[in-house]
Amino acid sequence: MASPAPVTVAPVRSWSDLRAFVDLPYRLHAGTPWVPPLRLERYAFLSRRLNAFFSHGRALYLLARRGGAVVGRLSVQVDEAFNAFHDSAWAGFGFLELEDDPEILPALLGPAEAWARARGCDRLVGPMDFTMNDESGVLVEGHDRRPLVRQPWHPPRYEQHCEQAGLVKAMDLLSWALDVSDRDRVKPALWRIAERARTVHGVTVRPMSRLHLRRELEAFADIYNSAWSGNWGFVPYGKADLDAYAAELQLVYSPGWFMVAELAGEPIAMAITVMDVNQVLAKMGGRLLPLGWWHFLRRHRTVDQVRVGFLGVKPQYEMTGAAALLYQHHYDLAERTPLHGGEAGWILETNRGMNRGLEAMGGEVVKRYRLYERRL
Repeated sequence: MASPAPVTVAPVRSWSDLRAFVDLPYRLHAGTPWVPPLRLERYAFLSRRLNAFFSHGRALYLLARRGGAVVGRLSVQVDEAFNAFHDSAWAGFGFLELEDDPEILPALLGPAEAWARARGCDRLVGPMDFTMNDESGVLVEGHDRRPLVRQPWHPPRYEQHCEQAGLVKAMDLLSWALDVSDRDRVKPALWRIAERARTVHGVTVRPMSRLHLRRELEAFADIYNSAWSGNWGFVPYGKADLDAYAAELQLVYSPGWFMVAELAGEPIAMAITVMDVNQVLAKMGGRLLPLGWWHFLRRHRTVDQVRVGFLGVKPQYEMTGAAALLYQHHYDLAERTPLHGGEAGWILETNRGMNRGLEAMGGEVVKRYRLYERRL
């Protein structure tokens, strides 16, 4: 009996290579809870000309083949903004997809590590597509649940292949399920803290303006870069990132769910909660034609859940209770809109404050994503 052909790995060099890179998960995950993204969006996201990541980073795309057939893919990237902020020399890897074959991931990691070492990196961390603000981690719990917008999905074997390849755990990310229409599960202390925020400290909450969303994101970046700067894996937002983020958020905007907490007119906290357009994408099958565009235009009639993507307070204002007031506004909105449930996250497993807050809201951890690392 002839032995199987060896696994070979080469960079993406041509249009046909890029098409194979994009198409692989559509083949591997058909019939699973995975939600196919729009193919056009994936090509744009991978474009060095269109993705804001490439204003402060660089990347290499790799394809693994066995006997001419594509069996795996991986990116390796360096985020210069991340390394400058943290005074580090990390490289990331992402876009992890592979068939159930223990030889594929080691074959992909070899050239990825060589590329990273050649650029002075001393650690490889991932998966992340391309940063921690994008899809991150390998799904290790919650495989039976459909991913929400910008959440990855992987079969259980991916965790096994990462461990077999010698990668070690760096950090877990948690996603909490919430029913923000059910106030009975919330600990009463949260409502008391929210009331003090309003009556004692004078904190107010207003919705972000959709018309002036890009300007609103300047305040978001100020709060985000302050509130999250001490977190593991933090990536600062720059101008190009905010320009791109504003365009993305227009597609998932739902009135009221982007909110700012202010004290004497100064933004001190914010929450960006997006409608789960994956409920629409699941009907579109990765394509706008022939009827995908119709489903997307009617998304407000389809979507009934949200993802709390960002909720943070400037450190010097944490004792005002602004976070509790933002939580309360989520419940108030849920009572008068069709969006009444969903998930909050990801949250670092080490973020005790946020995890305790979500537990106080009656949340339950339903998904866990694992980031791995290797010293180079």
